[in-house]
Amino acid sequence: MGEIQDKAKGKAKQVIGSITGDREKQAEGLVDETKGKAKGRFEELKQAVRRPPK
Repeated sequence: MGEIQDKAKGKAKQVIGSITGDREKQAEGLVDETKGKAKGRFEELKQAVRRPPK
């Protein structure tokens, strides 16, 4: 669930940064979004490891 929040927060920061011209805020948003994506991939990996082999 945290990955969705991080992705949304990151997108919002990027948009705000674009509107205001704040490149630092855009970069923060990109970091947050990437962090959310990494959390999602990690969860997928954990699920794959837990699945029994076919």
